[in-house]
Amino acid sequence: MIDYDVVIIGGSLTGRYAATIATQFEAKVALVEPPQQEFPYLLTPYALTSLGKLRQQYSEIASDAVHPNTVQWAEVMQKAKGVVTNIEELYSPVILAALGVDVISGIGQFERTPSLTFSVNQRQLRSRKFLLATGSRPVIPNIEGLQATAYYTLPEVLSVLTSPNPPTRWVIMGGNPSGIQMAQIFTRFGLDVTLIVRHSRILPQEDPEITQLIQAALDAEGVRILTATPVSQIKQIQGKKWVQAGNQAIETDEILLCAGQQPDLAHLNLKAAGVRSHCNRLVLNAKLQTTHPRIYACGDAIGGYSFLNIANYEAAIALKNGLFFPRHRVDYSSIPWAVFCDPQLARVGLSETQARCSYSNVVVLRQYFKSVAAAHLEMTTTGVCKVVLAPTGEILGATIVGSYAAELIHVFGLAIAQRIKIDKIAQLAPVYPSFSEIFAQIAILAYQTQLIRPSILDRFLALWN
Repeated sequence: MIDYDVVIIGGSLTGRYAATIATQFEAKVALVEPPQQEFPYLLTPYALTSLGKLRQQYSEIASDAVHPNTVQWAEVMQKAKGVVTNIEELYSPVILAALGVDVISGIGQFERTPSLTFSVNQRQLRSRKFLLATGSRPVIPNIEGLQATAYYTLPEVLSVLTSPNPPTRWVIMGGNPSGIQMAQIFTRFGLDVTLIVRHSRILPQEDPEITQLIQAALDAEGVRILTATPVSQIKQIQGKKWVQAGNQAIETDEILLCAGQQPDLAHLNLKAAGVRSHCNRLVLNAKLQTTHPRIYACGDAIGGYSFLNIANYEAAIALKNGLFFPRHRVDYSSIPWAVFCDPQLARVGLSETQARCSYSNVVVLRQYFKSVAAAHLEMTTTGVCKVVLAPTGEILGATIVGSYAAELIHVFGLAIAQRIKIDKIAQLAPVYPSFSEIFAQIAILAYQTQLIRPSILDRFLALWN
């Protein structure tokens, strides 16, 4: 006997999104979530960066008597939490229940009794398919003395920042998006920040010229960045924390770990269900199906960067395959993502480095924001739009650094998904003044490099002109 069409093992906002999508497919759905589920990480990417920018502007016009550390963290966090509350209400348990989702609060695990079930609150949930949409937990690096020294992870740090007198000196370990965002946010609220990155540069997956722009912006705001610097030891001496980073000993008040996230799956008894993993990552096929044909996975349960739009895309693919004929495959080539630092970084498709590894010949177009009138009006001329093309004009990838990059990148995402070449982008007539003018500027470059050529008819008619 089957109780549900799909049981979603949640613990993330993507789990709630998946439950909503499943009801639109007219499926009978259960969503299992840990008790008192919260999503504090939603506070960090955009809301805090924006509030930090406001704080920075306030600091510039405030009198000398106002010290940066007098910022009212509680007031700022309250505003940010208000934003998150509004977002969460879109997928609240009350809304889900009204849609017909059976929301179950509890922690369960898979069992074979004798068929596959999910056991929670002394109930055996039987379902046609199961979807893993769990949350993630921070990666804790193996560093001598770390466990003996107090440290914070991303969800935990929000509470200490709301205290009356937050620590002023911070070491942030990790050059991933979260580390970069938090380093800039902390600095904008008057804190002293050292960002330690073991790679040769921040965001090592991106092209060097792109990461240099972001790093220069952090440098200009006062973030001290140590690259190619592994942390070998942490000690606490007379109430002070010392971080041994390369050949430097750094004294700090507190440590924030931003070394990445890993799937939170240990409690699910997946081994008993026949679900295999490799290097702490689930073994999946292109249909997001695990090694058990009835169990799918998406989002944080898969691993990698925690980008909500990518997780939601995966959830939709997994549900279509689980509830209907499994014919859909994931294709990340047209799915954009963004880092909400300032300036913003957004990319879709291949970087130049990746494209040159896959194609024998590529064309790279660059247009800088200083050519855009809107950038001058808003005094945010730092930025670049970089487009990677095949010689045929096919768009292989695009990277944008600058204001509204997270909005602008979608044009290139759609172009890649629909196989729209650069000559079609040239037909856009963007509003003036607006940041979309960057598309017209890129089109001009495409003409100059002869990627866009007049049609045969136009050339013929030109003979008679």
